[in-house]
Amino acid sequence: MDPGQPLSVPLDGHETARDAVMQDEVPPESHRDAPPAPPGPPPQPPISFAERKPGYTCKFIISGHTMAISSIKFSPDGTMLASSAADKLVKIWDAYNGEIIRTFEGHTEGISDVCWSSDSGLLASASDDKTIRLWSLDSDTPISVLHGHTNFVFCVNFNPRSNLLVSGGFDETVRVWDVARGKCMKILPAHSDPVTAVSFNHDGTLIVSCAMDGLIRIWDADSGQCLKTLVDDDNPICSHVRFSPNSKFVLVSTQDSTIRLWNCQTSRCVKTYTGHTNRTYCLFACFGVTSGKHIISGSEDAKIYIWDLNTREVLQVLEGHKDVVLAVAAHPLRNIIASASMEKDLTIRLWFDEDEAGSSD
Repeated sequence: MDPGQPLSVPLDGHETARDAVMQDEVPPESHRDAPPAPPGPPPQPPISFAERKPGYTCKFIISGHTMAISSIKFSPDGTMLASSAADKLVKIWDAYNGEIIRTFEGHTEGISDVCWSSDSGLLASASDDKTIRLWSLDSDTPISVLHGHTNFVFCVNFNPRSNLLVSGGFDETVRVWDVARGKCMKILPAHSDPVTAVSFNHDGTLIVSCAMDGLIRIWDADSGQCLKTLVDDDNPICSHVRFSPNSKFVLVSTQDSTIRLWNCQTSRCVKTYTGHTNRTYCLFACFGVTSGKHIISGSEDAKIYIWDLNTREVLQVLEGHKDVVLAVAAHPLRNIIASASMEKDLTIRLWFDEDEAGSSD
């Protein structure tokens, strides 16, 4: 694909409603017979919602964790936000007003990642205690503790059916787990350095992983075979990777202060996004698809950056945190971004675009 060509990232069903242009109202009946007005300047084309630059402002500042917040994820149904931290806790918050819903305790060391099942009913957390714990919203105690990793577990994600989990850790392996049985099904000798991110594609047939060795690998989820390895010439440490919504691309954050969009089919980097700072920590990046097509990332300068996916232009920079913004998440249904910061801050912030202000029912 030519880097200048627009990319097709689906908008999860919101394109029609969000991109609908505003038409003038039909004039009152009494005006229909009025003589025509003299011609004025030609009308300007209406601006669709997707063409408008984002205008996020911070609406809620959430406190509760006592050590650096490592990961935040909106539930797929959009009602909740999960957070994990070095304080060994997983917390669940109301996604629209920031109120605490519940706290899960059980890990014996800090937690690096948290993820939701597709029905928003289960959570998995990955910890430095070398375990993954599965939590149900109906219970305060974990429903399962997954043992197998021989070092810190750094990342975890469910497949779309949520019958499988994939995890990665400092033991340099990627592991696939049976959720119902709580057993490890596959161990992939994936990398030569700690694994920093793992994720399934949209239909669960592929797994993508990345690591501090600078490699991005795509695996067949069923056989465990490595299908493809993507690597940049400079081989920077990979902080994070995820598939695009249509699974044709992977978004990769690297510790050279660059985010790259790779075409999985051609194994070519087709877009790069810069302006933020990422040289030390494993920062999350995500797609924003509720209003246009955006790339969103935290930054070591305590800001959140929003890029246009196609033009690579920085559309907005969100300021307010007082420390490194490790984690960001985009709401699945509304124009809401969550961000979380490290020790000098310890807050989660909920940012609403102007069309969402006051609509957080």
